[in-house]
Amino acid sequence: MACAIAVLAGDGIGPEICAVAVQVLEALRDQGLELVFNEAPVGGAALEAHNDPLPPATLALCEQSDAILFGAVGAPRYDALPRPKRPEQGLLRLRKHFDLFANLRPATVFPELAHASTLKPEVVSGLDLLILRELTSDIYFGQPRGIHTNAQGLREGFDTMRYNEEEVRRIAHVAFKAAQRRRRTLCSVDKANVLETTQLWRDVVEEVAGGYPEVKLTHMYVDNAAMQLVRDPQQFDVIVTGNMFGDILSDEASMLTGSIGMLPSASLNARNFGLYEPIHGSAPGIAGRDEANPLATILSAAMMLRYSLEEAAHADRIEHAVRKVLGQGYRTADIQEPGCRVVGTAEMGRAVIAALN
Repeated sequence: MACAIAVLAGDGIGPEICAVAVQVLEALRDQGLELVFNEAPVGGAALEAHNDPLPPATLALCEQSDAILFGAVGAPRYDALPRPKRPEQGLLRLRKHFDLFANLRPATVFPELAHASTLKPEVVSGLDLLILRELTSDIYFGQPRGIHTNAQGLREGFDTMRYNEEEVRRIAHVAFKAAQRRRRTLCSVDKANVLETTQLWRDVVEEVAGGYPEVKLTHMYVDNAAMQLVRDPQQFDVIVTGNMFGDILSDEASMLTGSIGMLPSASLNARNFGLYEPIHGSAPGIAGRDEANPLATILSAAMMLRYSLEEAAHADRIEHAVRKVLGQGYRTADIQEPGCRVVGTAEMGRAVIAALN
């Protein structure tokens, strides 16, 4: 029976990169992979068509699907809208509706791209890092929040950083299990010296650690973790952290790999239903110009096969094809280097498909 995939391409370069990823997945049909793709609007595209960044029909399609392939949302022209109407709310509402609490962001340096990083090749060569970001709580969802005028007549903005122990416990279990499958070291990142919320985080992670004696657990303050990622990134195997810290650190880690256009992600709930997306934004400045790097989206599709559809062999094939294409010298503009073959979005997709075959 074919698996149903909801394709939410969104805004900017989203439609281009999603189209390429779907073509790559369709190329696996000859190898026995059966998928059905259904498209729906989200973000700014949905706002303009339906006055809602996540229309009811889009949400219903996702509920009837086995996984979600997501592009990107947002554009500067929407920044002045009331916050509930902004394109990003479509993505945030999807995360909350499906309880996609576990965000997996691997940062892997392909050997061919070691020189594309802004760090020295000897610092990043061979890097294989996984960041586990809690995705449905913390300051992004905490209440109360808003902007008001205080007693002194000054405008005051406020947001609430909030976690309960079960929210911390469940992401900690995911992180320890991931570390078990890798090199058995886990670093929990917090700011427990200042924030009560993250003191609770540290306490609960320590409690969960008792069930995983084979995993070495360390703790690091977020400011130090940001420094260590650029000083000595290979000291890390798995990092687990909260929503806001994970957002920042994973974007920093993307530059270790040479480009944010190379990083995929998976957002999973307890049933392994997931939303799969590149971690980069909608890049409206290059939208429609066939310049975007589709590899992060293609690798996100591979993660979808691995985690939600239990098709690890097909995921391996896609990842191998991406490595082969990079080895052949294909590069999009964001990862170009002397002597390489610079190609556009569509041609990079065709190269990956050729490598699959």
